[in-house]
Amino acid sequence: MTIALLTDHYELTMLRAALQDGTADRRCVFEVFARRLPTGRRYGVVAGTGRLMDLVRDFRFPEEEVAHLRERGVVDDETAAWLSSYRFRGDIDGYAEGELYFPGSPILTVSGTFAECVILETLVLSVLNHDCAIAAAAARMVTAARGRPVIEMGSRRTHEEAAVASARASYLAGFEYTSNLAAGYRYGIPTAGTAAHAFTLLHDDEPAAFASQVAALGKQTTLLVDTYDISQGIRNAIAVAGPELRAIRLDSGDLSVLAQQSRELLNSLGATDTKIIVSGDLDEHAIAALAAEPVDMYGAGTAVVVGSGAPTAGLVYKLVEVEGRPVVKRSENKATVGGRKTAIRRHKPTGTAIEEIVVSQGVPDHRLGDRLLQHSYVVAGEPVALPTLEESRAHLRACLISIPWEGLKLSAGDPAVPVTVVPAV
Repeated sequence: MTIALLTDHYELTMLRAALQDGTADRRCVFEVFARRLPTGRRYGVVAGTGRLMDLVRDFRFPEEEVAHLRERGVVDDETAAWLSSYRFRGDIDGYAEGELYFPGSPILTVSGTFAECVILETLVLSVLNHDCAIAAAAARMVTAARGRPVIEMGSRRTHEEAAVASARASYLAGFEYTSNLAAGYRYGIPTAGTAAHAFTLLHDDEPAAFASQVAALGKQTTLLVDTYDISQGIRNAIAVAGPELRAIRLDSGDLSVLAQQSRELLNSLGATDTKIIVSGDLDEHAIAALAAEPVDMYGAGTAVVVGSGAPTAGLVYKLVEVEGRPVVKRSENKATVGGRKTAIRRHKPTGTAIEEIVVSQGVPDHRLGDRLLQHSYVVAGEPVALPTLEESRAHLRACLISIPWEGLKLSAGDPAVPVTVVPAV
């Protein structure tokens, strides 16, 4: 099965009807935006756009799958013929990966015929809603870690492909490593990992397990010391590896107390340079609570791959313009602003962001310090060169530095930067 069938039935229902009534070729503009941020969040992070552009490039309907749709009555002969030759030939513009967004930010704009744009809706939202949610959660964890490295280790807590996407989004957000080898292979993300409790249990005793691991991996490895008694585990680790042991890992218990006790014990054993890595259901709040403790690295698993309580970014894909005419949805609590949007981020002379201005069917007045937020991804069906993942990481770091410090708080509050939307006249 190709990615083209990773879509909703109603996309093809609309396509079929539009082809029949002659509206399929009308020039349209769709926009992706969030009406609100998840509860407790003060910013969102754009992530997944690079993955999405690869998927759009490969979005095709092979003969076998078109035949399946025809046999099931999902499409008629006219629609089947149209799908057989489908290739996106429109334009896609949007915020850069690693950019911050807020309610009303037009983070992606898809323009072309109604037919070629509408069938991308499910794919666009599937990718962006997932990756943006993961990146925002991961960015909050990185902030809470205060410069200490964080490793993503949640592959066993989500779908196998979601695990790879989560690793990518987490790395974009500032994580240093992932445990997922597929993410390392596809995206060049540094990978890390040593052993689980099963390896210790496999051996006759803990020293034998540690000796085996050190013999295979050297003293620059990390020994998991909480399979049995933690204090004795630390003593066994240093007895086997010596004070040159790179790190120990704690994966259970009261990590605040255990980190203090472990540091004291390591120091008493002469292992003053041995690092302490902690893991075990850590989220941004748990990481923040450990800020004053002698922890050198964090491992985040379940919380990051499920968005730390916000598994979707809540993004929507809405039609805002038809043949140059703004169109508006007016239903209660779900109203939209018509017209194609242009967005800038306004800054103080010091570089602090103070406002996002979004203008419908026009261009914002430009002032010194304003930054245009939208960039071309696809022009007339042809992809445009994108920043590397490393460049996107750097972009997010710069964006987080630019927002007011209150916007980095983990507590609930207003969006870090207000958005002013100027509707079409």
